[in-house]
Amino acid sequence: MSKKYTIALDCMGGDHSPRIVIEGADITASLNSNTHFLLFGDSEKINPYLQNCKNLKGRFTLIHTDEFVSADEKPSIALRKGTKSSMRLAINAVKDGEADVVVSAGNTGALMAIAKIVLRPLPSIDRPAIVTSIPNQKKKATVLLDMGANVECNSDVLFQFAVMGHAFAKVVLKIDKPSIGILNVGSEDLKGSDTVRAASLMIKESDLKDYFYGYVEGDDITKGTVDVVVTDGFSGNITLKAIEGTSKLISSLLKEGFSSSILSKIGYLLSGSSIKKATKSMDPRAHNGAMLVGLNGVVVKSHGSTDAIGFSNAIKVAISLVENKINEQITEELRVSAATFEEPSQEII
Repeated sequence: MSKKYTIALDCMGGDHSPRIVIEGADITASLNSNTHFLLFGDSEKINPYLQNCKNLKGRFTLIHTDEFVSADEKPSIALRKGTKSSMRLAINAVKDGEADVVVSAGNTGALMAIAKIVLRPLPSIDRPAIVTSIPNQKKKATVLLDMGANVECNSDVLFQFAVMGHAFAKVVLKIDKPSIGILNVGSEDLKGSDTVRAASLMIKESDLKDYFYGYVEGDDITKGTVDVVVTDGFSGNITLKAIEGTSKLISSLLKEGFSSSILSKIGYLLSGSSIKKATKSMDPRAHNGAMLVGLNGVVVKSHGSTDAIGFSNAIKVAISLVENKINEQITEELRVSAATFEEPSQEII
């Protein structure tokens, strides 16, 4: 990476802030010499951690604010009263061109609400979504959106998610013709709510029809049945947490099993490298960092409960998105798509 990038960090967001944010930035700084960090937060709480982060020396600018958005704060309140919060100031830095991207582990609803007001959605997008890629059995990845930004979605919004997910898969995963599926309780055409079936019909009547697989179920995500899975934020967030919880359970059971007897410990010694590789691939920290797609600016959401390693990976995702000029490419994909989409009908047959 030749160009130097500036990363705005909401240091007060997340369950273990500001420690994991500062330590995560330090890990990133040790691996990447072309980054500068804008740290937004309470200097009294941040400075003690900076003392132990040698890799960040000369690589950051600390902007003090003692205001922050709490984990349980309603987005509407965060919008009205949080104009000087660490989250708001970090997002403002992207809008003002002072930073290339913002990363926050804070309140998801507030992050989306503030980012939408400050950065504004891309043309033809009503609601931005949280999107990420999940490893699947085909040794590839499945794009999933929305993961929690929009709890309730109508068919128009789900259709827009399909457009953005398709563009994201092409740009980020380099898939020429990404297949699309809508998450449902069954694969039959008559299954699901009116909203889901209307969204399905809209896709079938658009230029995405050749890429539309149809309905998929929860297990299709890790099977890799389709490249893009579209759903509302309520179902998407539950699905993501269930997948993460299952991966942690499997890792825990493996550790417990291999320490249960002398023979199992010997077996671990013989197959340890393969097991470590498998458990590492299942570690949620390795896949931390999700983009708020559909905004005029790059915003990355980190898990609120992650550690420094996980937050560092979220920063890594942010840098990759900026390097690949993600918003410029998605905007172009959306422009081309919008120019060719037929006027969809919402009538359900």
